[in-house]
Amino acid sequence: MKFLAAALVSAGALLAQTLSIEEYEPKSTLVVPQHPVPRAKYPFIDVHNHQWELTPQKVDKLVADMDSINLRIMVNLSGGSGDELKKMIAALKSRYENRFAVFANISYKGIDDPGYGERTAKQLERDFQAGAQGLKIFKDFGMDAKDSRGQRIHADDSRLDPVWAMCAKWKKPVLIHTGEPASFFQPHDKNNERWLELKQFPQRARPSDRYPSWETIMGEQHHLFASHPQTIFINAHLGWLGGNLAELGRLMDQMPNIYTEIGAVLAELGRQPHFAREWFIRHQDRVLFGKDSWEPSEYPYYFRVLETADEYFDYYRKRHAFWKMYGLDLPDEVLKKLYYKNALRIVPGLNAAGFPQ
Repeated sequence: MKFLAAALVSAGALLAQTLSIEEYEPKSTLVVPQHPVPRAKYPFIDVHNHQWELTPQKVDKLVADMDSINLRIMVNLSGGSGDELKKMIAALKSRYENRFAVFANISYKGIDDPGYGERTAKQLERDFQAGAQGLKIFKDFGMDAKDSRGQRIHADDSRLDPVWAMCAKWKKPVLIHTGEPASFFQPHDKNNERWLELKQFPQRARPSDRYPSWETIMGEQHHLFASHPQTIFINAHLGWLGGNLAELGRLMDQMPNIYTEIGAVLAELGRQPHFAREWFIRHQDRVLFGKDSWEPSEYPYYFRVLETADEYFDYYRKRHAFWKMYGLDLPDEVLKKLYYKNALRIVPGLNAAGFPQ
């Protein structure tokens, strides 16, 4: 019996030594005050979400889930254009007019043809007239989208200038996703902070033989912002500068037409609570709430980081953060601006009813 027990102990020790990083899930023994936040303190606007193929039943369920977490208005960035856009607006707003906003999208097909920019801008104007409340630029622009010669379309390509001018004319914001996290452009080795994610999703890597550097892609985006000072740009995902908030703040100080949002980058904020809190207070008029993917169970992690001073708690996705989260304990006025006031100010047509003053 003793021999069997010793053998089991040895087997367990051997198993522990061969455990992979994917399997390692340590349970914290730290005992500290905990304040989970299942519902946002204030009604909020999510400016970064995506919905497709909606039926009345799906919309009813969507609104019920929104109510459960205090999400007052959802911005659907996947509106499309033309008839597709009109159908999306009708699906979301026919019975819930004040609960949704829809952004239009554009196509780069025919970008080499004479008059492309003007034609695209005219279609965008028709989409604005049909009810689109902004423009969403997806991450293929500036990275994978190509022209007819197979050349990468740069984010600051002048052929799009009429589009940005049309957004300025109508005072419609452009929520733009450019590039990817810088780690995706770096070697997939032991020093890469996103090693686990790149192992699980190798297609997310941006190797140098297929892509320009992260610095090149983001530099083109920043040149775009500077070249169109009358156009409001919402730089998605903290502009992939959540790990360098000082640089993001410098860009925003330099260009007052830049706003940003926090979709899918909560893990960056939750590991630097002191500096992030100072940064939010300083830039409180320029940051909006966004989530990106629609999974109601994940929103409470955002609320807890933003609203509490809790320490050392789990994030919801290991591949994004093998570290723990800490709360920023943002002041109420900063929370209100992040949750809804800033969005109400820069996204035209949002209904302010139901939001505190």
